[in-house]
Amino acid sequence: MAIFLGMELRDRDNFRSAPEQAAAFVTTLDRYADGDASVHTEIRATRAWFEDNAPRLGDSRYAVSAAVRHAERGEASAARERASNLTTYVVQDQAALNRDVSSWGTVTLWWTVAAAALVAPALWLRHRRQAGAAEIVEVVGRFAPRHPRWRRPVFVAASGAGYALFTAGFFAVTMAQQRGHKMPLAAQVLLLPGGLAALGAGFLVLRYSRPRSARGAVRALLADGRRPVLYLRSFADDHTAAQVDDGPNLNIHSREEQLAGVLGAFGPVIAVGKPGEPLPRLGAARFYLPLDDWQPVILRLMELSQLIVLSVGLGEGLWWELEQAVSSHPADKVVLLVPGRTAGVAERLDELLPVPSRLGEMSAGDGGPWISAVMAFGPGWTPHVCPVEPAAGAAPPRGGRVRRAYEASLGPMTVMTPARHVARAMKSALASAGVRRWAVIMRADMGMLVTLGKGFLALGALALPYRALQLAGFW
Repeated sequence: MAIFLGMELRDRDNFRSAPEQAAAFVTTLDRYADGDASVHTEIRATRAWFEDNAPRLGDSRYAVSAAVRHAERGEASAARERASNLTTYVVQDQAALNRDVSSWGTVTLWWTVAAAALVAPALWLRHRRQAGAAEIVEVVGRFAPRHPRWRRPVFVAASGAGYALFTAGFFAVTMAQQRGHKMPLAAQVLLLPGGLAALGAGFLVLRYSRPRSARGAVRALLADGRRPVLYLRSFADDHTAAQVDDGPNLNIHSREEQLAGVLGAFGPVIAVGKPGEPLPRLGAARFYLPLDDWQPVILRLMELSQLIVLSVGLGEGLWWELEQAVSSHPADKVVLLVPGRTAGVAERLDELLPVPSRLGEMSAGDGGPWISAVMAFGPGWTPHVCPVEPAAGAAPPRGGRVRRAYEASLGPMTVMTPARHVARAMKSALASAGVRRWAVIMRADMGMLVTLGKGFLALGALALPYRALQLAGFW
């Protein structure tokens, strides 16, 4: 807003000498009507001045241009007639510029006052949020990887460029598909290949920069302030969770990213990173524990977390974590994600749980190799198991008006991925156990919407330097 106000002030100041220019132009046309042919240079110079400084839609610019066209055709009387009301037009254009300056000044002032008034509450909330997360940040911060200070800002900027390219390409391709038949052939030829090129370039940039600009666990905890969701899983499952599921609609987010978005309804999602991995997986914010002394840290994090989500899998370490969660924490704090292939899992779970899950008797959904069922627990560790996919002939999940309106409006951006089915099952299982959160399923679909939103913000941020250069007179 300050930049636009500055541009309006500059335009008003540049047009301040318009009355003198208008008077000189009328005098020049009088000389031309008297037969002075040497004034053509002055006439063209006046037209150039009005084209550079008059409002683009102003009457004075149009009157001068029309008068010059008549003069160039030798129609002196018609040129003088066109310029007869030029002084009045200049006064009107100056008044319009003054109104624009006043309007932008008022808007800028009120937004400045509002921003200044919100600074103190924002700083207080930030301090309170960070103070609330101080204890768990102290625990996690001891194991946060150290990187050069320049690393994240550089890759955040690179990601911004990738989001801008991706968003521009996405909407160019969408427009070419939906309205291409109404466009000229040249526009179609330019729009579709250009959009595909921008889309592909943005995807490649994001694929490289997003893992390098991902927030670690400490940053995620400080940015949110709520008690976290501790996501525990076997490192062997990371490859499956990192898959990006294709579909009829565009998707660039992995299963774990979508799952972390769902669990974000409860708090920031943190997870132990795989030792030795060069880059963190996208999804839960990572921290890294030593190989020889990790169990006390996990126990402490379980105490400080508001939800413990375990993806049941291979590995004795994971089963030890499950045993500790069951033996030391309330039932409504634990959620289990059961793998698609449940051979041996149901029996071992029933040996561990206070109340048998009877998972082996269920016709679990076809979750494939990732997740087939979600298990939450009610009072007395009563298990509530929901299959990820409804059984054949089951009634479709019902939703309120808000969710139906949401799905209707964002249908083109809704990707029916396995993570979305997991979100439905998780919501049902938690609701059966008495735990409810708003917009759990919607969060599974927000990935692409957030990506496009970041692209628009990046495009807006790129426009600011351009406007600043315009204001400084360099463009």
